[in-house]
Amino acid sequence: MWWFSGKGPSGFSASSTAEEVTQQIDATDLTAIVTGATSGIGTETARVLALRGVHVVMAVRNMEAGREIKETILRNNSTAKIDTTELDLGSMESVRKFASQFNSRGLPLNILINNAGIMATPFKLSKDNIELQFATNHIGHFLLTNLLLETMKQTAIKQKKEGRIVNVASRRHKLSYSEGIRFDKINDKSGYNSLSAYGQSKLANVLHANELARQLKQEEGTKITANSLNPGAIATNLFRYHSLIDGFVGLLGK
Repeated sequence: MWWFSGKGPSGFSASSTAEEVTQQIDATDLTAIVTGATSGIGTETARVLALRGVHVVMAVRNMEAGREIKETILRNNSTAKIDTTELDLGSMESVRKFASQFNSRGLPLNILINNAGIMATPFKLSKDNIELQFATNHIGHFLLTNLLLETMKQTAIKQKKEGRIVNVASRRHKLSYSEGIRFDKINDKSGYNSLSAYGQSKLANVLHANELARQLKQEEGTKITANSLNPGAIATNLFRYHSLIDGFVGLLGK
């Protein structure tokens, strides 16, 4: 679409691909975790990071789908360093297990991409009795980040390279409930609106990244950045619970 083709100061535009943006980058000494790597943005992120030499750990809920993505990546890039590990962000037990397994491997961690998410689901509680979108999109990633943060700090110190934490958010963070995050009504089924609940979880992603960035800047010797991003209008299976949005993806974004 021509209106997305204008290049910005970086030399790239909204139509630039991940391969184009990362061209000529050699990242063979980096390790990254990508959540939700079995479809959409997560799959493409894992694929291109692996293409640039990054050791990619795909944190996935569906291990069968994860293995299929891994095989596809390896067919096209036989030297890719890529692993799949089970992670259900709707379960704090699963998050703790994943982090414990990763930390016990003694691997470095340079990049954490908190990408996985669900959108506009019918009201449901997580395994920990928290509204499912808030639990999956925010709580799970918040806990995961905290459990991996020390490993990231040690990696940044040892390698003398700045770490990256990225929360994949959405411009729907501006369209939460009228009061923002309803801390005292997270599990209120009677007032539940699926899209507002999604916006609430994305607002939490943004606030998490902002506060984490502030704290990391105050820690002397810590070289890790934390950012949230709006990936723009991308048609992925994130919209599977809300078919109306398929026709308006360009207006709503992720």
